[in-house]
Amino acid sequence: MGRKIFWLNPVGTSLYDGPIGAALREEAYPDTRVDVGSLPDVGPQHLEYSAYEMVVAGHTMGAIRWAEQAGYDAAVIGCFYDPALRGARELATRMAVTAPAEASLHIASTLGERVSILVGRSKWIPEMHENVVKYGFADRLASFRVLEMTVNQFQQDPARTEERIMEEARLAVERDGADVVVLGCTIEFGFYAKVQAEVGVPVIDAIVAPLRYAEFLADLQHRHGWGLSKRLGYEQPDPAEMDAWVPVVEPLLDRDPRP
Repeated sequence: MGRKIFWLNPVGTSLYDGPIGAALREEAYPDTRVDVGSLPDVGPQHLEYSAYEMVVAGHTMGAIRWAEQAGYDAAVIGCFYDPALRGARELATRMAVTAPAEASLHIASTLGERVSILVGRSKWIPEMHENVVKYGFADRLASFRVLEMTVNQFQQDPARTEERIMEEARLAVERDGADVVVLGCTIEFGFYAKVQAEVGVPVIDAIVAPLRYAEFLADLQHRHGWGLSKRLGYEQPDPAEMDAWVPVVEPLLDRDPRP
């Protein structure tokens, strides 16, 4: 049975929808369909600031409601801060929901003992460290390493980005004792394979990992009925309240062109 995955770029620009969609479809299983969307009518073009996460939170919830109604098997909130993940899981009833940091850290923790995360700016570290602790991987963290690049710079000069990732990945392994490296931004996509071959440890890509995790979660639901538990923290809000307070938001969509 195939899988239908929705990737949400929770920002107000569709600039990366096409490139991320193409990269995900190249990595996806042959029977997985991947649609990529971004948010209409919101301002932030990136989420480097927690304040911007708050700005897009309502539209993100609306897009998750749309994806559930549209019949997707799983959704990914495509930012390494994992914004609004708990809220999205409250809203979803049948659809699995994951995000890059959660997926990357769970995968990394099964592949090695010590994990280094490569981030663009020091500004990102406190919130990302909170997630590392929250997900239970504090004792696996070797280091954060800073590329000194903004989100929007990663794809502007790919050669420079690859050079910086390579430099910091080597230092993570040689100085910090990491045996797994995680690329700590979804816009750091397209570099992991070459870096991995050079540094000799797994290098986890922040779009590929949540894609794989979403496929896995969809399969768990299809084959075993293992979906979101609604008994405790993911209890669903009252449907009437959701309709009144969380309007459905149809994203700008880059659809999978494959038949």
